[in-house]
Amino acid sequence: MQRSKIDIWVGLFVLLGAAALLFLALQAGNLLSLSGGGGYQVQAQFQDIGGLKPKSAVKSSGVVVGRVKSIDFDDKTYQATVTLDMNDRYHFPNDSSLKIMTSGLLGDQYIGIEAGYSDINWKTGDKITNTQSAVVLENLIGQFMNSKALEAGTPTAGSDGAAAGDAATEPAHDAPAATVAEEAASGAHSGSNPAAAAATAASGAIQ
Repeated sequence: MQRSKIDIWVGLFVLLGAAALLFLALQAGNLLSLSGGGGYQVQAQFQDIGGLKPKSAVKSSGVVVGRVKSIDFDDKTYQATVTLDMNDRYHFPNDSSLKIMTSGLLGDQYIGIEAGYSDINWKTGDKITNTQSAVVLENLIGQFMNSKALEAGTPTAGSDGAAAGDAATEPAHDAPAATVAEEAASGAHSGSNPAAAAATAASGAIQ
């Protein structure tokens, strides 16, 4: 009899532990909401929602104020339409902005609300266009790699200038030799000794 009571208590503790683990798993996956059924729904449009999923949290200042109810695609604007199920306890001005954020570096994505200053609050059926899309890590890496490739393939202005300067100074070294040849030829035409004329012109060029 005593043995059976111990087995019953052990079974109860195991069931409670399993229920607690299930609850934590649902909470971590944004699959469980303890808020009441009352609230209001608004819609927001985003160019890119990244990894946002239904049941994702809607937060303001780190506090969960709603959940993502559904995500659809608008084939007229070619944007994602996200329906938010907001807690009726929290109201925000209609000029507030939404942006998709990430918990940590590679955590779950959620919608953050930056409250505005209008005296009129959101109400059921409002459509929010003041939004900021998700930052996709793959796009950032691609842009970084492209910028580095462009920098590596573009020559610097200093090297081009140095090459042009060297090319411009090369004819200057050949100028004395051309002068010697011209003076030697003129000496030959005038009847003087060509060797002496060439030697005289060379000594003048050296000086």
